[in-house]
Amino acid sequence: MGTTVTSKGQVTIPKAVRDFLGIGPGSKVEFQRVKDGSVIVVPLGEGQPESRFARLRGHAGAGMTTDEIMALTRGDD
Repeated sequence: MGTTVTSKGQVTIPKAVRDFLGIGPGSKVEFQRVKDGSVIVVPLGEGQPESRFARLRGHAGAGMTTDEIMALTRGDD
């Protein structure tokens, strides 16, 4: 898999690699040089941040209307 380096030195990590490493927006990675001279990408921490839906799972509670639950899952204030 190839990618292009921008004028700012940035690259896009291919989706297949992001999926394999479990990284997403906000994830931190580290670049490590290996003895043979190659460089590897290592995810730091927990990997992909928890989605807003995962944080809401199991928190609807009793007595909420469908509209209230939908507003909660959409992030409406």
